[in-house]
Amino acid sequence: MFNSRNLLSGKRKYVLGLLFLSFICVICAAFSVEDSDDFDYARREILLRKIGHEILLQSGDSISRVLPVKKIAENEYLISFENDFTFQPNSLMATTSRILDKSSFANDYIVNVLNCNDSSVAYGYAISKNKRDNIIACTGRKQPKACYRINIKFEPTSINIVKNGYLLGGLSFLGFLGFILLRSFKPQKALSYNEHKDSITLGSALFDTMNKKLFVNGKAIDLTGTETRLLLIFALSPNEIIEKSRIQKEIWEDEGVIVGRSLDMFISKLRKKLEFDPNLKIVVVRGKGYRLEISGL
Repeated sequence: MFNSRNLLSGKRKYVLGLLFLSFICVICAAFSVEDSDDFDYARREILLRKIGHEILLQSGDSISRVLPVKKIAENEYLISFENDFTFQPNSLMATTSRILDKSSFANDYIVNVLNCNDSSVAYGYAISKNKRDNIIACTGRKQPKACYRINIKFEPTSINIVKNGYLLGGLSFLGFLGFILLRSFKPQKALSYNEHKDSITLGSALFDTMNKKLFVNGKAIDLTGTETRLLLIFALSPNEIIEKSRIQKEIWEDEGVIVGRSLDMFISKLRKKLEFDPNLKIVVVRGKGYRLEISGL
């Protein structure tokens, strides 16, 4: 029994260690994805600033600054400028396409040129990997000089969606696996014989827990394994009410064994074996459970 408990403890430690290692791997993967996202954002910012720079050059402005690019959503960015400028829609489209089409994250995107004062759309278009899905209008009309901001929204890539799905799925799976394994290796309740005396005195009887025997007036009465475990519960709490639910849990449920026979039947068999000692009696406490009455206690 002692070796069995040590083996069980070792298995639990192994499972917990495996789960912890797996959890660390998932966390590292999450940070790796986050680092990758930070790198992608930095790369996007450089390309977007390059778009702003070339737009100003096309407007004849080689002095004023492109303000810091703002990330306003997961895949949405805003390019702002220090001074007013004018732009030609054809040139704007050509510039964004030349710079973004070579990147790995810009298969589909929408460009909107916003008026600074009210954020209304002065010009916009949508570019798709499938050219037939492009939405382009008013390409030949030069826009007046004004304060503009350029909003660019990218369609989320399937790679990022899959990564996030794998991370969430991995964490969920680890949680479920841990729950199942920890239940499987749950330590048994304190019914191990080694945790109690080898022999317990009950009235004038001697209960030998190790050899599953009850000695009454020099007579040895053999007990089954279930009867031994059942009597041990009563012996550790003499003259106390033991609930049925506790007996069922500690004897059967914790071992994962489904018992079809009635608990009352085991109580009845054990009661008959205790008849040799008039000081011992198992009584039924209606609506609660059972009690081992020991005279003289």
